[in-house]
Amino acid sequence: MSVKAVLFDLDGTLLPMDQEIFARSYVGGLAGAALPHGYEPKSMARAIMAGTDAMVKNDGVKTNEDCFWEEMAHCLGRDAKADVHIFNAFYATDFQKIQEVCGYNDRAAETVKKIKAMGFRVALATNPLFPKVATDSRIRWAGFDPADFEFYTTYETSRHCKPNPDYYRDVVDAMKLSPEECLMVGNDADEDMIAEQIGMRVFLLTDCLINKSGRDLGGYPQGDFNALLAYVEKIQTMN
Repeated sequence: MSVKAVLFDLDGTLLPMDQEIFARSYVGGLAGAALPHGYEPKSMARAIMAGTDAMVKNDGVKTNEDCFWEEMAHCLGRDAKADVHIFNAFYATDFQKIQEVCGYNDRAAETVKKIKAMGFRVALATNPLFPKVATDSRIRWAGFDPADFEFYTTYETSRHCKPNPDYYRDVVDAMKLSPEECLMVGNDADEDMIAEQIGMRVFLLTDCLINKSGRDLGGYPQGDFNALLAYVEKIQTMN
């Protein structure tokens, strides 16, 4: 079956970053922003991490957004979502400063543009742990406009997260494709390469490689953006 769409991860793939540094900056910044509104920073930070874990474990019964806020309420003993304006204000202001801990690679946008010019559909399969407002910002940090992607995932509409294979099933269903018609490109050996389990082709981008489980990566097509472009061009000749 021919490949019709190329799906890209965002963090560490199109947007270079050390994800641990990014996570610390994000959680610390959000907890600090909530302090003037009666939230103790350490408790808020723990609640954010617990809410994130709840999204990762989501079984699909509810949206990731609902999982997050329900866990936040459980941890904090108050309806934090009633104060969502605090979070939205953070995303519009101090969150933008976190771009400083991220890198930038102009080859990312160049490569995606060339792949689209070849006739492939392009989507952003970023782990849906963030609201749309934060995802849109991170897309722009990487040198894109959200409209550059036919489809992308956020916590408002997603019901699974990586590395659950059902996350990828949801993406291809939304795009009305089969897994065999898709190529998944990502930097995480566990979270992105698992797409292979449902029948997708995969490509491991190694610029910001993550391999927490120490897997043997020799069987994956892999490399930098130049290698990715060559791999997609090869696929195009086989379609």
